[in-house]
Amino acid sequence: MKTALITGGTKGIGKAIAGAFLERGYEVVLNYHRDEAAALATQEEFNMLGYCPVLFRADVSDEVQVRNMFREFFSVYDNLDVLVNNAGISLIKVIQDTTLSDWNKIFDTNVKGTFLCSREVANKMVCARSGSIINISSVWGEVGASCETAYSASKGAVIAFTKALAKELAPSNVRVNCITPGVIDTEMNSHLLEDEMRELISEIPMGRMGAPEEVAKACVYLAESEYVTGEVLSVGGGFAK
Repeated sequence: MKTALITGGTKGIGKAIAGAFLERGYEVVLNYHRDEAAALATQEEFNMLGYCPVLFRADVSDEVQVRNMFREFFSVYDNLDVLVNNAGISLIKVIQDTTLSDWNKIFDTNVKGTFLCSREVANKMVCARSGSIINISSVWGEVGASCETAYSASKGAVIAFTKALAKELAPSNVRVNCITPGVIDTEMNSHLLEDEMRELISEIPMGRMGAPEEVAKACVYLAESEYVTGEVLSVGGGFAK
């Protein structure tokens, strides 16, 4: 049976991605960091649908915790078919108010977390000559967002990391791709006022926000497309194109 590990897999886009892989018969491990109650609620929700995902707690920005998470994973499973680096945080501040601590916190989770998790699975996937790494970036990593310089820069770094690692691992038949969601209906966008949301949606050619499940479909496509690597797939309804 195929396996998938999704970081930040108990809420929003990560939860939808987990559901998509569970539906396709994968053994799924859901990583989370702080919110144990939400993680247990998500696990119970999937249990009620007849699925049995496993929960692993780890801060993806912490090298020791990441190493321990994958050590535990490979003590249970022989291989990892799909790693989805989804864990991420955002920040809305003008650059004058962005502290070095803010900047480091964003990069620690969004970039260092992606690096640490990818590094931990690379050798196993190379030895197996099989595997798919999917990094969740953002449309802001492609075009930038005012008042979100740290977030945009971190997501741009994820795109560059994806392209470089794809070239590095392709000779071993390990694929690395990236998804750039646009405006998705998740908790991360819940801070927007009604007028702000209406204005943002007016800029989307398809005229609506995306659903987490639409990102999940793209994720499954990349996981199972055996001749696709180094790609940046936008799921944004034509936004910023």
